[in-house]
Amino acid sequence: MFCNACGTELQAGFNLCPKCGKPIGDPVSYVTRTRLQNHLPTLGVLWIVAGALFLIPALILMFISGGAQFLIHENAIARLLGPLVLTLIGGSILMVAVGGILIGWGLRNREPWARTAAIVLGILALFHPPFGTALGIYTLWVLLSDGGGTEYRRLASAT
Repeated sequence: MFCNACGTELQAGFNLCPKCGKPIGDPVSYVTRTRLQNHLPTLGVLWIVAGALFLIPALILMFISGGAQFLIHENAIARLLGPLVLTLIGGSILMVAVGGILIGWGLRNREPWARTAAIVLGILALFHPPFGTALGIYTLWVLLSDGGGTEYRRLASAT
C-alpha cells in the first residue's frame, strides 16, 4: 500500500503516513475525537500558564519578606512577625504555582495521577474569580465528561 499524497510505501496498520502525516484509511475515525482528546493539551497549557503567573507574586512576596524587618521600624512585634507572615503567604502561593505547573505537565503527558489532582485544583480554582473560576469550570467540563475517567485511564496507559 502507498500513500495517496506523497507515494511513500506504507506498512499494514499505519494510520498516518510517516513522511507527510496524511491520514490513511477511514478519514472519519481520525477526525472524530472525544472532548477529552480535543481539550486535554489545551487544558495542560492553561494550567502551566496559570502556575507561571502565580510564580510572580510568590517570588515578589518572598523577596520582600527578606527586607521587611528593615522596613518596619515602629513596632518590634510587627518587625518579627512581618517577614514570617510574608514568607508564609509567599510560600503558599509558590506551592499553588508549582502545583499548577505540575498538573499542566501531567495532563499534557497523560500521567495517571494528573486527572484527580486537576479535578481537586479545578474545584479550588472556582473560588478565585474571574480567571480561576473560568479555568476551574473548563477543567471540570473537560475531565468530568461522560466516561472521562475511563477514557483518561485508557489514554494514560497508551503512552
